[in-house]
Amino acid sequence: MPKPKPSKKDSSRHAHSKQPQQQPQPTPNWPPLRPLIPSSDLILDPILPDQIYLIRNFLHVSLCKTYVSFLASLPLITTPGRPKKGEAVRVNDRFQIQDAGFADILWRETALKELVTKSVTEIEQRPQLKEIWGGEPLGLNANIRVYRYSPGQFFAQHYDDSNTLSFSSPSTPSPKPGRTTWTLLIYLNTCSGGETIFYPEPTRTCRNPEPISVAPEMGMALLHRHGDRCLLHEGSEVTIGEKWVLRSDLVVAL
Repeated sequence: MPKPKPSKKDSSRHAHSKQPQQQPQPTPNWPPLRPLIPSSDLILDPILPDQIYLIRNFLHVSLCKTYVSFLASLPLITTPGRPKKGEAVRVNDRFQIQDAGFADILWRETALKELVTKSVTEIEQRPQLKEIWGGEPLGLNANIRVYRYSPGQFFAQHYDDSNTLSFSSPSTPSPKPGRTTWTLLIYLNTCSGGETIFYPEPTRTCRNPEPISVAPEMGMALLHRHGDRCLLHEGSEVTIGEKWVLRSDLVVAL
């Protein structure tokens, strides 16, 4: 049985968008994104059309292992046991950095850009990218987040908010007004538990839709809509092993 759902008017809608104040820190020396899997070998799988897409085997297994080892060396901070008033309960370790260069590499050098800008129109048979992504895709949010969930850690039910920002990158040096519309999660390993569970809204034809559960899978990317049309979702408790996730957001032009 799904857990009781908080009201969309609850301030927990903003729980995933609030970013803790951090002291400036040096940009990580990210390992090269090699080897890479070409877009011709990948598909954007619509788990729930217009809401949730998966890219299985998005990152090579060896690259994922390299990144887990590297990320473990970063100064991760454990989230507070008691969240601020109105925020969803989140218990994990995290690292956060503004790095437009890495976001640009993740967008352009992997298959992500091509899959986002070409594959969805074929899958959905819809002519306009703006209808799917909420605007013309510009790239990924420079706000890069790393999450580690150990056994017993989880992220309670919440909504991801949309943020407006000034978008720029090494390949787009002139800042453009933009906003985030989809969450990008890249699972870097496989564990027991730790599923990302979505709770679709009831409709006239389906009064009690079943939850959609996505288990962590090494190298898999998940894109889900956020903002006003975000589905209620949670990161269930990890039971065995660790769950490593690389997080950013799709940015579209305003």
